[in-house]
Amino acid sequence: MSRFRLAAITVPFLLVVLVPAFGIERFPPPDFSNHAVPVTTTPAAQPRGIDWIDVSVLVAGLGVASWLSLKQRSRRGIFILSLVCLAYFGFWRRGCVCAIGSIQNVTLGIADPSYAVPIAVIAMFTLPLAVALVWGRSFCSSVCPHGALQDLVLVKPLKVPSCLDEILRVLPWIHLALAVLLAATGTLFLTCKFDPFVGIFRMAGPRTMLIAGGGILLVSIFVGRPYCRYLCPYGALLGTAARFAKWRPTVTPDSCTQCRLCESACPYGALNPPMPEKHGLERIASGRRRIVMIALMLPVAALLFGWIGGKIGIASLPLHPNGNLAALILQQEQGSISGTMPNELTAYRQHGTDRLAVISQTSALETRFLFLGRCIGAAFGLVLSLKLARIFFPSPSSDYVTDQGRCVSCARCFSACPYELLRRGIPVQIPQKGGSHD
Repeated sequence: MSRFRLAAITVPFLLVVLVPAFGIERFPPPDFSNHAVPVTTTPAAQPRGIDWIDVSVLVAGLGVASWLSLKQRSRRGIFILSLVCLAYFGFWRRGCVCAIGSIQNVTLGIADPSYAVPIAVIAMFTLPLAVALVWGRSFCSSVCPHGALQDLVLVKPLKVPSCLDEILRVLPWIHLALAVLLAATGTLFLTCKFDPFVGIFRMAGPRTMLIAGGGILLVSIFVGRPYCRYLCPYGALLGTAARFAKWRPTVTPDSCTQCRLCESACPYGALNPPMPEKHGLERIASGRRRIVMIALMLPVAALLFGWIGGKIGIASLPLHPNGNLAALILQQEQGSISGTMPNELTAYRQHGTDRLAVISQTSALETRFLFLGRCIGAAFGLVLSLKLARIFFPSPSSDYVTDQGRCVSCARCFSACPYELLRRGIPVQIPQKGGSHD
């Protein structure tokens, strides 16, 4: 190529590329540095393809966790897998989108047909539940970053009194009820907004949530997984599904000596002591009392908590943007607001929105809050009734058995069982039947 042709190609290229870089900008772009990004109800969209990588890692993690807890019975394997999942789902993916938060996406998709739930999010919601129906809470054992982080800092577990433990285990259902109510009405993603660990995973966030996350981790040093047991709404669903699991972790592969070593090794209160089975007339009388108790409690609890749920639904209306705007309009008309108007009222006045349209939309929204609140409250009452029936009438067993709903398949109790150690080829002395480990 001649020099002339080279110059003919190079000079126009330099003019096109470099001249605009040194040109005077006649119309500079507006400055948005002080613009506050609005808070959205739903999470930001993720790059295409990364969500399917998340699902693939989730499927692999669930499969490996089930294999490690049921087949290999390996605490070491569960611990290593929890570190891997904590690094990926927690710190690499920064805790979003997680199975816990997907409850709200699925709920909003069911309540609002215009909201399209990604298939990957549906998979994140359904896969751990499907696995729980077959193999128990494998997701909680090591795949969930929230549980893995709490399990990692557990140093000196203390036993929570049984009465307090039973009371606190109602809180996840209350959390679930509120999260479903607010998500179904398009008000707020409660679980995501107040997730105590997302700020830790992202190394940034509101100060209050960072303090809350640090506080929960501090409690986790002495109390096994306090968030999982007493706050997590997805854990409540997994626990219910796990009660129907066909295969579940068992403490001992052989007979139980009732040495209570497994009870001391479990930091989550997921082991039920032996409960002698009733016979004859006593068994019949106990069965009748259980049936009568359930028959009386179910309708009463459904009506009572349905009424309470309706009240809570109406009280939650101002959390919705339209409900908040309608309340501010009425307060201003009544003279309750003086001085500087809230931003919502300022925008409403500037855009000239029809007052009757706002009130009409709020009235329809109020009806929706009331209806959903009653339905969710009635469902909560039914769950609470069945929980009380299970407490007062426990299932009989001759050995220490894992509570299918509470066991998180952490494999801690396996190594405590003398028969399990013998199965691994470790020589130990088998305690006498009913003996104590003290």
